Amino acid sequence: MIRAYKFLMRPIMGQEQALSAMLRDHCGLDNAALQERRDAYRHVSRTSITYGRQSAQLEDIRAFDPDQGRWSFSSQQTTLRRLDKAFQAFFRRVKAGETPGSRASARTSGSTPWSGRRTATAAGGTPRRTTR
Repeated sequence: MIRAYKFLMRPIMGQEQALSAMLRDHCGLDNAALQERRDAYRHVSRTSITYGRQSAQLEDIRAFDPDQGRWSFSSQQTTLRRLDKAFQAFFRRVKAGETPGSRASARTSGSTPWSGRRTATAAGGTPRRTTR
């Protein structure tokens, strides 16, 4: 049995600003990678952009854009992997004749992942045990 613990994050003002900046920069990276894939697909050659290709460009992006360079390389790779997984799932559904749907927005409400508005913790900040 796998157990997971979730803790309520209560960042102070400076930490919340840093987390917001990180989220903003990762969203920018995700949107730029998505736009690159769309442009490549709409091109006459219908070029396919893969995770490996975008990940290889990440080093140059970090050197060019200091905002992107301040975050963990592996967290940015995770952002690109998530995008690649979404594309693979989309085209798998299209190929199977299913309704492909669209990419779900990561932030549909005004809350941030660490604001505590929607948490899986018990009241008082103690962790609540969940079973998968």
